Amino acid sequence: MTVNKINLFSQHYRRKYGQPVGKISLSLGQVCPNRRFGGCIYCAPVSFTPYYLAGDGSLAGQLARGRQYLKARKFERYFAYFQQETSTVGPLAELVAAFREAAGGPNCVGLIISTRPDCIDDAILQELAAIAAEDQSREVLIELGLQSAHEQTLKLINRNHSFQDFVDAAQRVKAVGLALGVHLILGLPGEDFQKMLVTVQEACRFGLDALKFHHLQVIKNTPLERIYQETPFTVYGAYDYLAILARLLAHVPSEVVIHRLWSSSKPEILLQPLWHGLRAQQLHEMLAEIMGSEELWQGKFSRLSSGC
Repeated sequence: MTVNKINLFSQHYRRKYGQPVGKISLSLGQVCPNRRFGGCIYCAPVSFTPYYLAGDGSLAGQLARGRQYLKARKFERYFAYFQQETSTVGPLAELVAAFREAAGGPNCVGLIISTRPDCIDDAILQELAAIAAEDQSREVLIELGLQSAHEQTLKLINRNHSFQDFVDAAQRVKAVGLALGVHLILGLPGEDFQKMLVTVQEACRFGLDALKFHHLQVIKNTPLERIYQETPFTVYGAYDYLAILARLLAHVPSEVVIHRLWSSSKPEILLQPLWHGLRAQQLHEMLAEIMGSEELWQGKFSRLSSGC
C-alpha cells in the first residue's frame, strides 16, 4: 500500500511512536440499549468479538489477555478500545473506574470509547476530558456510530437515533477537547454513491480526528438476512466496494486517521458479500491500484483541512 495515499491508523501511530501500535478490544459487560427495541438489523455481536474476551470477564483479565495477544504479534504499545456493545452505558462511577484502570495500564497510549450518539452525556464527557487532561500524551477518542446521515436509512436499519443526535453529540465531544471519531457503513440498502458521499461530507463537517469504514455485510441469523432473502439488495464485491471507497477517501481531509477500511467477519457466519478469501494485503494492493489509476489520494477533494 502506498504510504502517502491514505493516513492509515497503523502508519500514523508508527510514525508518532516509532513502533507499531495496536488495539485491545474490551467489554464492560453492558448490553446495547437499542436491543430493547430490536437492535440494528445488521448487528450480531459474534461478528466483532475477539476470542480473548472469553474468560473470567474481568477488565484486568481482558487487558492481560489482550496484551499477550498483541505481544505475540510484536506490538508493545496499544489503545484500550472499549468496543463491545455501547461503552458509555452504566453507572458513571463504574464506567470512570474502568476507563481509568485501562488508561493506567503499561504501554497504553490512550482510550477509544465506542458508543451511540444518543448514549453519551455531559457527565461522562467531563470525566473523560479529565482523564485526557491528566496526561497530555494520552489520547482519548470518542467513536460515534453514525452509519448514515440519512434519516430514511437510520429508520430502515433500526438505529433509533437521528442524525441530529449525532450532530449534538459530535459538537459536545469537540467542545470538551476530546478527539472525535465516526463509524460509517457503506452500501446500506437504498444508498448509492451520492448518498454515501453526503454521509462522509456531513460527518467531516465536525472536524473529525478519526474515521472507520465498514462495508455492509449480511450476517446469518440477523434481521438483515431475512430482508435480503425476501428482497435481495445490492451487496458489493471487493473491487466495486474498493472503487467506491477510493472515491470517498478523496473527500476526507488528509489529517483524519483512517482506523479501518472494510469489515471482516468469520466466513461461517457471513452470507454476503463473499470476497473469495481475499486477504487484507490483497485488498490494500487493490485499493492502491485503484487510487493510483484514478490519481486519487485522501483529501484530494477536501475543501478545508478540518472538514470536507
